[in-house]
Amino acid sequence: MTEIHMPRLSDTMEEGVISTWHKQVGDQINRGDVVAEIETDKAVMEMEAYDDGVLEKILVGEGETVPIGVPIGLMGDGSGAAAAAGPSESDAQESSTGSGEAGASADSAAAEAAPRPAAASPAESGAEPHGRPKASPLARAVAREKGVDLSTVTGTGPGGRIIRVDIEAAAEAAGGAEQRRSQAPESRPAERSEAEQRDPELEEIPLSNIRKVTARRLTESKQQAPHFYLTSAVDVTDLVSFRADLNERLQASGGPKVSVNDLVVKACATALRANPSVNVSFRDEKLFQHKRVHLGVAVALDSGLVVPVIPDADRKSVSEIAAEGKEKAERARDGKLKPDEMSGSTFSVSNLGMFGIEEFSAVINPPEAAILAVGATREEVQVQDGEFVVRKMMRMTLSADHRAVDGAVGAVFMQQLTSLLQDPIRIIA
Repeated sequence: MTEIHMPRLSDTMEEGVISTWHKQVGDQINRGDVVAEIETDKAVMEMEAYDDGVLEKILVGEGETVPIGVPIGLMGDGSGAAAAAGPSESDAQESSTGSGEAGASADSAAAEAAPRPAAASPAESGAEPHGRPKASPLARAVAREKGVDLSTVTGTGPGGRIIRVDIEAAAEAAGGAEQRRSQAPESRPAERSEAEQRDPELEEIPLSNIRKVTARRLTESKQQAPHFYLTSAVDVTDLVSFRADLNERLQASGGPKVSVNDLVVKACATALRANPSVNVSFRDEKLFQHKRVHLGVAVALDSGLVVPVIPDADRKSVSEIAAEGKEKAERARDGKLKPDEMSGSTFSVSNLGMFGIEEFSAVINPPEAAILAVGATREEVQVQDGEFVVRKMMRMTLSADHRAVDGAVGAVFMQQLTSLLQDPIRIIA
């Protein structure tokens, strides 16, 4: 048999979650077939087969998290598929059946069809090695929803594993989930977080892999990188007018609509090309100079923050940046971006102006040395030639790693970036 391992699907990935199995035990797999969907630290990615064969056993059920390199399934010639109806296959069957009577009957069928071992080993005795009752991820989720204590449930799945139908039967016998919660809120302390036990009004929200890795990496960034911040107020009156004229021309020729952020990205790329000392990375106590300018543009998802990359942004036109940025942002929201499209950025831009945020400081995306935070455009009264005038102003804040970028270097970069945005024809010239 050939082991199917949890693959490394991004440069920062350390573990993955089985989101969906597209193949079930006994299915024929051909090279290039999508076997499963894996939730990584950046997106949900398709895992393709590298060899032909038959899926003989599923070792990790849907919803479970394992480190990269760990076997998640077995593939062979099909001779072992009939004997593979173990606990992991039961997981996959019940995760794919849905809910209600159809799901319950599928659970029962799986339990009846699965062969029972003559002598159960410790891992097959109804409890996992660390002492928790052995239950599928779906059964655990239903147990939490219905307020069922897993330690009180007898599993009818393969090897004594608790499956969904067991939970539903236990909840029905107890008079329903709501009655169980009101009468015995302390009946499932092992299934509740410490915060929930202290305050029943709290509900713990499971972290997505994206949010887990973002939390870890940005915490490391704030702890290890000595951030300093430089803020500039930019008069973007001419930039806003320039954008309107540019969009009229582009739309007349069928081109993409350009946003203010697209112009900021292009201006950043131009300023980085002129100031290579900001286009650097610091890692392993070494400073690295990037010879190309790859701009990361932060996109907020429900599952967390991702940063699609526009490679060689300094060599692309504003319309090319607009089209590529929009297309990648849409695919990021659909979870369809490839890992290499979110890796390798040398500088990042984060814009919260569309939410009305006037000014903020972003956390550096390691190993980059700097990130630009862009706020909203608003009308302000300014003094020009001794007179009060109303101008459109926008504030930008550069967060820089002082190990890699000196204050004066960052100040020169911001000065040139401001100059470009206030004379926008230079952005495309």
